[in-house]
Amino acid sequence: MDDWRTRTVEECLTKLRLGSMKKLQTQDYRPSGRFPIIDQGQALIAGWTDDDSGLIDQGLPVVVFGDHTRAFKFADFPFVRGADGTQVLKPTPDINPLFFYYALRDIDLPSRGYNRHFKELKEQTIAIPGAAEQADIARTLRLVEDALVVQEQELLSCERGKRAAMRALFTKGLRGEAQRETEIGRAPERWEVVEFATVRERLQYGTSTRCSYVPTDCPVLRIPNIEPGRVNIDDIKFGGLRKDEAARYRLEAGDLIFIRTNGVIERLGACAVYAGQPEGALFASYLIRAQLKLGRIDPHFAAYFFESELGTSIVAGRATPAADGKYNLNTGTIDSLPLPLPPTLDEQREIVAVLDAIDRKIDLHRHKRAVLDELFRSLLHKLMTGEIRVSDLDLSALTPKPAEAAA
Repeated sequence: MDDWRTRTVEECLTKLRLGSMKKLQTQDYRPSGRFPIIDQGQALIAGWTDDDSGLIDQGLPVVVFGDHTRAFKFADFPFVRGADGTQVLKPTPDINPLFFYYALRDIDLPSRGYNRHFKELKEQTIAIPGAAEQADIARTLRLVEDALVVQEQELLSCERGKRAAMRALFTKGLRGEAQRETEIGRAPERWEVVEFATVRERLQYGTSTRCSYVPTDCPVLRIPNIEPGRVNIDDIKFGGLRKDEAARYRLEAGDLIFIRTNGVIERLGACAVYAGQPEGALFASYLIRAQLKLGRIDPHFAAYFFESELGTSIVAGRATPAADGKYNLNTGTIDSLPLPLPPTLDEQREIVAVLDAIDRKIDLHRHKRAVLDELFRSLLHKLMTGEIRVSDLDLSALTPKPAEAAA
């Protein structure tokens, strides 16, 4: 880094002639319009407008900084500045604007709540290499971030596809057969619509014994561990139950675990199938365990139904609001929940197999996104501090193939 220079952020800035150019207030944002609005929120584009009185179309590209939020955005297109606390920054001619944007993102700027942060930002320092290396660093980080955006888009596409698949599968099935009207809408003629009580052996509230992180042989599942259809074993807490007491709450493979209270109504009634991991797990009081008649219903079929838009809307319609702002379910409400039921386990499992395949694809994109996010964060800091150089890297796997680029 012998050829790198260190400057304060303030020393890196050149004067932008914005004068008294109008800032658009939040109430004037529109869902569509000729010009995008950039403000200090987290989204790149906060809204749209046809009002060009505040249009910034000279001196681009620039960096937009949220004085309250500490959010940075790179703008290389004309935009209108939104609301209070939106700072527009342009680096001096010897600093690559995209490099400057990434250098600012590497600064650890402590939060001061909703106070302003621009004064503190200007006092921070950044290291600046020569022009060629600035361009290389900026291009490398943009390559990784673009790959991350692709994974985000792929993930959103898969999640939309899954929602559409669930709508079709739980109303039309897989056989292309005639449909009939039921209490929950259209369903294949051969399917029953049954109350949950008819497909379960028993329902049980979880343990109210306080959990801790003290290692014992009693891992306890709580609300954060219940994800759509499955148990997330990260952040497991442990219970202080005696072994004889713990036996009452020990889960068995195939158990369906419902969230029975939550401040987010979409999470209420969400359920996961316990597949045996973590071994010997118990379940906490904010959950309800359903042990099913496994000869009649596949647990994964039930979990997918209650994850679907139809299932969640049914649960939301029967939830009980509480004084603390949460919504509650009890065993009686769960028992009364209707669900469509194919007549055979094989047909249920065929539907589960379709949705499992989509979930595997979603998991793949989530994993790729996590890997790319970690790579970006690591490269951002190491390239900005000179710990590694662009010439040390091989990122050819992230370069779009010609067909991909054309697509």
